[in-house]
Amino acid sequence: MHLIETVLLLLLAVVVSGSIARVTRIALPLVQIGLGAVIVLVTGVTVDLEPDIFFLLFLPPLLFLDGWRIPKEDLFRDRAIILELALGLVIFTVIGLGFLMWWMIPEMPLAVAFALAAILSPTDPIAVQAIAARAPIPKRLMHILEGESLLNDATGLTCMRLAVAAATTGAFVLQEAVVNFAWLALAGVASGIAVTLAISTAKGWVSRRWGEDVGAQILISLLIPFAAYLVAEELQASGILAAVAAGVTMSFTERGGGAGGQSLAMTRIRRGVVWDTVQSVANGIIFVILGEQMPSIMARAAEVVAGTSRPEVWWLAVYVFAIVAALAALRFIWVWTSLRLTLFRRRHRGPPPKVGLRLTMVMSLAGVRGAITLAGILTLPFALADGTPMPARNLAIFLAAGVIVVSLLVATFALPRLLKNVELPPEPSHEREEDRGRVAAASAALRAIEDVSHAMAEGKPNPDLYSDIASRIMEVYRHRIETHTRTDEDDAALSRRIDEIERRLWLAGLAAERDELGRMARARQLDEVTARRMIREVDLQELRYL
Repeated sequence: MHLIETVLLLLLAVVVSGSIARVTRIALPLVQIGLGAVIVLVTGVTVDLEPDIFFLLFLPPLLFLDGWRIPKEDLFRDRAIILELALGLVIFTVIGLGFLMWWMIPEMPLAVAFALAAILSPTDPIAVQAIAARAPIPKRLMHILEGESLLNDATGLTCMRLAVAAATTGAFVLQEAVVNFAWLALAGVASGIAVTLAISTAKGWVSRRWGEDVGAQILISLLIPFAAYLVAEELQASGILAAVAAGVTMSFTERGGGAGGQSLAMTRIRRGVVWDTVQSVANGIIFVILGEQMPSIMARAAEVVAGTSRPEVWWLAVYVFAIVAALAALRFIWVWTSLRLTLFRRRHRGPPPKVGLRLTMVMSLAGVRGAITLAGILTLPFALADGTPMPARNLAIFLAAGVIVVSLLVATFALPRLLKNVELPPEPSHEREEDRGRVAAASAALRAIEDVSHAMAEGKPNPDLYSDIASRIMEVYRHRIETHTRTDEDDAALSRRIDEIERRLWLAGLAAERDELGRMARARQLDEVTARRMIREVDLQELRYL
């Protein structure tokens, strides 16, 4: 019962946090961290954060969903910058920050400093999205940050694993580390791809042979990331990269049929709702659990600092702010250099776009740390290979927690201001592509309706009935083709204006439909099941215009 009550309390905190964040205009992650701390202080109820269980329960579905939904074209377009941030920046941070902490804190061995630097290198785009809600991050910049986070989690955790091995054994072999890193990455990606293709192929074969069960399809999509993660971990590979690769592979299998074929429309609609709920709940619980760990970590501050050469408690704050400043400075240097090199390589394609100082600062401050950092640092072993206690373990945990909170606070106050009127290279317009897609889809629909109506009317006593119904439906598609085949700029502007007018009128009409159906259901003029079905039809129509 205690476990059930704790889970319900966490879910309640997630529900309440959204309303508090909207009322107070405080970033949602900070509200959730605060609620977690309040729960512990008021009730004494806490969650023992087991890192292995934490990684298994929360990381696979969230990373899988990010890999599934992130635009692949944007990911490929900015692949150079993303790889430079996800791989080069992590290694640059581990080396630079590791040596800084080793010099700044004499009690921390170099291997432990490298392990702490490695786990501090992954960024948390979920926190950035919530922080920037008042001044939304431009899409392209957000896609770069999301793509970076998909890969730097695995890179940072892998570097930490190598540093921990060096700390416990006292030995570090570069060649062995490179081989281990390659195996973790390549085997992890291969595991994710293989598991997703196998499950999608089997699922598609069963659906084609015996029909599609909507509930089963949704459950399978929820289980795929866990299967990919566990298979990779069993092979001593990166389960995080396996989950990301599984999500990317899933998007390709769903795009045009693929190995698993396309799902039913009802499956896609319900699956999207389920995954949105899973994402919201998992993200919220992660930060609430993070908040629950803070009181116990902060309570040990005096004990932690007592074991250092500087016994004053305020030195811990100096360490935390120094690390946050160093992380921002290292990221600024790397981002500025990376963007300059990327634009220099593309100079033959025309005059390169300007990279302003504000854009570089936004990219630097957007690298906030989150729950993955805390869960990762808690995996530090308690003892070395010879049985002696791991030096500076509690200090590393305290510093990681402090960096998470301070980086969130700094980004909360600085990012919205920096994001105002930030200059980015212009985004390519997809309006013409959308028009071509709508015209092509409508033309295909016209051909299909005509063929099917002729086939249905053949041999029937009233063929005109079929042609009349087909004509009414085809008129809608002809109107769509006419609307989206304007070539003149003025006509295109007029077309967009017409679309906006139609959208607002449709929304007004659908809202009136829903209100009237609700009134009739309350007056018992409509059966409850019938009213629910009709309101759902209106809701689905409304999705087209939102």
